Amino acid sequence: MDAAPREVIFRAEGLTKVYRMGEVEVHALRGVDLVLYAGEFVVLLGPSGSGKSTLLNILGGLDVPTAGHVWYHGEDLTRANDAQLTAFRREHVGFVFQFYNLIPSLTAQENVAIVTEIAPNPMLPGEALAMVGLKERLDHFPAQLSGGEQQRVAIARAIAKRPVVMLCDEPTGALDSATGVHVLEALERVNLDMGTTTVVITHNVDIARMAHRVLYMADGRIGREQVNAERLPARELHW
Repeated sequence: MDAAPREVIFRAEGLTKVYRMGEVEVHALRGVDLVLYAGEFVVLLGPSGSGKSTLLNILGGLDVPTAGHVWYHGEDLTRANDAQLTAFRREHVGFVFQFYNLIPSLTAQENVAIVTEIAPNPMLPGEALAMVGLKERLDHFPAQLSGGEQQRVAIARAIAKRPVVMLCDEPTGALDSATGVHVLEALERVNLDMGTTTVVITHNVDIARMAHRVLYMADGRIGREQVNAERLPARELHW
């Protein structure tokens, strides 16, 4: 009996992005084709300038391609207007960046509540913080939290809207190894418990060992793809 076909979350064809800086054209993406499936944990690897962040921003509706198309559940995002892209980001996508972007004057719980107040079907802020191991830190301000704890608050803020997709750009880039592992464990838990399709950009080849698939980018293209027959749990990663 054939296996059931996997649900396609994103399909991209011919994604091209050209930035013009005066007389100079910078080709950030050069005809990228990509399919992302429901519940996958995918790692994007590649040097700076290879197009990783540009690809992630287009998938997340933060940027638009110069050419090509990207479909989310069959809907062509490249045909969406600004209001439609805003609704897409708000309702379907969780973002995590290298820098935590927390509001210093708000507690962890209040930072997460910013998202839950505008999402259609949110978690309780405390529930999201508990999921990333911070149920004892609800009333702490960012200055009272370590870097890893602040990043986990940022993850809780992203997952509180129950996103279909988590897009993470260097989420451990500012952290040491032990702290980074705690952050990756939080992302791993979200992917496993919520079935959230998760894409992580990193320079760190060790993190690729926890992915279902690894996409290697260079010069604006996906050069090759690797499927991990065995995945390593985040807690076993060291770098």
